[in-house]
Amino acid sequence: MGNIVAIVGRPNVGKSTFFNRLIQRREAIVDSVSGVTRDRHYGKSDWNGRHFSLIDTGGYVVGSDDVFEAEIDKQVELAIDEADAIIFMVDVESGVTPMDEDVAQLLRKIDKPVLLAVNKVDNNKRLENAVEFYSLGLGEYFPIASTNGSGTGDLLDALIEALPVNEAVEETELPRFAVVGRPNAGKSSFINALIGEERYIVTDIAGTTRDAMDTKYNRFGFEFNLVDTAGIRRKSKVKEDLEFYSVMRSVRAIENCDVCLVILDATRGFDGQVQNIFWLAQRNRKGIVILVNKWDLVEEKETNSMRDYEAMIRREIEPFTDVPIVFMSVLTKQRIFKAIETAVTVFENRSKKIKTRELNDVMLPIIEQNPPPAYKGKYVKIKFCTQLPTPQPQFAFFCNLPQYVRDPYKRFIENKLRKEFDLTGVPISVYFRKK
Repeated sequence: MGNIVAIVGRPNVGKSTFFNRLIQRREAIVDSVSGVTRDRHYGKSDWNGRHFSLIDTGGYVVGSDDVFEAEIDKQVELAIDEADAIIFMVDVESGVTPMDEDVAQLLRKIDKPVLLAVNKVDNNKRLENAVEFYSLGLGEYFPIASTNGSGTGDLLDALIEALPVNEAVEETELPRFAVVGRPNAGKSSFINALIGEERYIVTDIAGTTRDAMDTKYNRFGFEFNLVDTAGIRRKSKVKEDLEFYSVMRSVRAIENCDVCLVILDATRGFDGQVQNIFWLAQRNRKGIVILVNKWDLVEEKETNSMRDYEAMIRREIEPFTDVPIVFMSVLTKQRIFKAIETAVTVFENRSKKIKTRELNDVMLPIIEQNPPPAYKGKYVKIKFCTQLPTPQPQFAFFCNLPQYVRDPYKRFIENKLRKEFDLTGVPISVYFRKK
């Protein structure tokens, strides 16, 4: 299970450059999704075997009269409130500014690890100048240069050491489904409709993150743990920026589940925030089911309305289009159990283990009929494939020249794997390795 790390600081100190540097240095294990407002990104990262989600916040400006900057300030405070650790970034060129002191005063009040990163330290003179940041009262600092990556290794080493070790998830073979989506999409109503009035069938299990609860569900032949994002305690700040906080809650819920039930309001569409949540789930390699709620409220439906709506969603989630989409109405309970049935199927797909012999018997003839195109006069010969021992489906194909296998062919192999072994709703990874 990962932690959440927030990068904070005043504007123009290099937060986004530092975030992007992590992506460039670790392309295979870090990815980002554009946030719902300017200058914020969500990423998934790994360092020394520890996973964490990274939030690049907007620039913090205390006491600004600018409406947009005031909104960013609220969101930075929410990020600090939800994060397990904070990287506070300052700029050696500007030195200690009044805004730095204001942010430092805010951070000294919280009982969480705070790492002070002094950016733009790219020569010995600036290294000497960085000493003044001791005055912020946050202890040791880390001189870095986000433009070239200097010093980031030491900073990340210290970050991993400072991150709290989350309690282990209770050992269980039950799938864990997270209900995620933007506010007012019907998450709470969906959960209440599933649980119903027969309260004796559910038991509360202490969650692995503060404020979160799992609900054990056992009805109609289905048994699973429900990660209830709708039930997480609302803080007073939530009403100030419900949109951003819903994403923060979704980050934690996605970290702790096997399958994400992404609920959207059919009357509002598959908008930017829902897409952000979808891609967060995809980049965390979780199973995904898209639930289109309030379908009964869509006016002027025609014979092909459902087909056209589904086609619109699949265009937005390309190239990962092999995702089940269920149209339902929580109010009338139409297809809500179809949603759960589909989620169980996706969980089974995500947990699927394919025998090596079966995998080779199916895939090698397909590869022989459709070999990788020659590249620079070189021909790739794939001799063997196997599924890797990971929680989600990942496959390794061994060949003579893995560097010449291009992305279109990788997508071809992925699509064939999905078709032949029914991996609907599951992000899969395909690697080509030297034999």
